[in-house]
Amino acid sequence: MKMKGKVVVAMSGGVDSSVAAALLQLQGFDVIGMSIQTFDNSKTDKERFDSCCSLSDIADARRVCDTLGVPHYVINAVDAFEERVIDYFVAEYLQARTPNPCVLCNNSIKFDYLMERALDLGADFVATGHYAKVQEDTGRWFISRATDEQKDQSYYLFGLTQEQLSRTLMPLGDLRKIQ
Repeated sequence: MKMKGKVVVAMSGGVDSSVAAALLQLQGFDVIGMSIQTFDNSKTDKERFDSCCSLSDIADARRVCDTLGVPHYVINAVDAFEERVIDYFVAEYLQARTPNPCVLCNNSIKFDYLMERALDLGADFVATGHYAKVQEDTGRWFISRATDEQKDQSYYLFGLTQEQLSRTLMPLGDLRKIQ
C-alpha cells in the first residue's frame, strides 16, 4: 500500500486517540505516536495519577503504539504547561473569572509542541482524537462540528492557526462515539 504521508498522532492513552491512530494507519498513513508530559515526576503518586497525561496514561499510549507497531515519543512540556496553563488558570481564578484551561492547553501546548516535533520528524500532518472536523473552503481552513454532536469538541480548538489547521487531521470527526 502506498503511504499517504507521515502523521504524528497525539496519544493520550485513551480510546479516542488510540482509535485515531489505528484509523490513520488503516488509511495508509505512516503513523508516529506522541504523548505530551505535563506533570512533574517528583509529585506524589496521588497527584500524578489524578491528573491528565499521567504516567499510566503515557504507558497506555506506549502499549497502543507497540500493538500498532508504530514508534512512540514523549514530549516534556512540564515547564511550559505550568507557565502557560497553570499560571493563567490561577491568575484568572484570583480575579474571580472562570478560566478555560483546555482551550489554552490545546492552542499553546498540544498543537504548538506537537507541530514543532512533527516537523522535526519530517511529518506532513498532526492528528488528534478530538471529535471535530478540519475543513478548507476557498483557501481558508476552519474547524467545524463533529457528526456526533454529543461528543463535539470543536469549541476547544477555535484558536488554532491557519498553519496548524492546514496540517491537522481529525479522523474521528465523521464518526459517532458508539462506533
